[in-house]
Amino acid sequence: MNLSRRHLPSLMELVAFERAASHGSFTRAAEELSLTQGAVSRQIRSLEETLGISLFVRVRRSVVLTDAGRLYLNDVGRILRDLQAATERASAFGAKDVISLAVLPTFATRWLMPRIPDFVAGHPGVTIHFMVRLEPFSFDEEPCDAAIHFGDGAWPGARTFRLCNEQIVAVGSPALLQRERLRRPADVLRATLLHQITRPDAWSDWLHRQGVEAQGALRGPRLEQFGMIAEAAIAGLGIALVPRFLVEPELADGRLALIEAPPVESRSAYWFVVPERKLDDPLIRAFGAWIAGETAYARRRSEDLARGAGLAPAS
Repeated sequence: MNLSRRHLPSLMELVAFERAASHGSFTRAAEELSLTQGAVSRQIRSLEETLGISLFVRVRRSVVLTDAGRLYLNDVGRILRDLQAATERASAFGAKDVISLAVLPTFATRWLMPRIPDFVAGHPGVTIHFMVRLEPFSFDEEPCDAAIHFGDGAWPGARTFRLCNEQIVAVGSPALLQRERLRRPADVLRATLLHQITRPDAWSDWLHRQGVEAQGALRGPRLEQFGMIAEAAIAGLGIALVPRFLVEPELADGRLALIEAPPVESRSAYWFVVPERKLDDPLIRAFGAWIAGETAYARRRSEDLARGAGLAPAS
């Protein structure tokens, strides 16, 4: 990258501009930055000279962004936020007792977070940073120590360790199931079907594996995350297909009820993903062993619940 210094504003100029734009005042920006009002004015004047445009106009006792200033502010705000996040990641990257973990949002909030205190209790002083990532990424470009991923286990430049499959179940609010007499797989075609947007064929596949003709299985609203789908089902908006382990609390307290059908094994799995450079890291190995044990226990518990309900997994 060949950038001429004379075409790049200083960081202080950008910060002064962003704060002045936020407050609509050079004086208030100066107070926040522990500068004089004149110093902020000079920073912004220098920035305007570099850009060759006016960023503010004075209106009474305040300053208002020009059209060009508003456009520039969008980019400057994003750049400053990215710089802050990059600085925080870099600061934490070399710490010995920090794990930067890329996670799937619903898996993290509904399954992982309630269990993380057990790991932290066994490893005092450890800090875990969580970053949402929905797709595989390059560990060379993002400072993550490990990831939890759902898919086929293929991840270039990393080792993947299988954690568990999913048992997919059909659920709805008890009131909806009773009112519409929705009990068995064939009944769900009379209801509104809720779809996870990244799994468009889930209902067709589930019905097929239950021995039910899947005509009409693609209709119904689409939602981005399983957490949203579970909440929609609780609200009575329709019937949802979800991994059982993500809705165990709702099944236990009666907010959701099962359609009477064998759970279906997902064709993909959850994986613990470790970049090659971290394979021998003791903390990463400890976390990997811990999460493998937790998922194994959760799987056994789910199977026990299914057997107790007289259901067996569908092939």
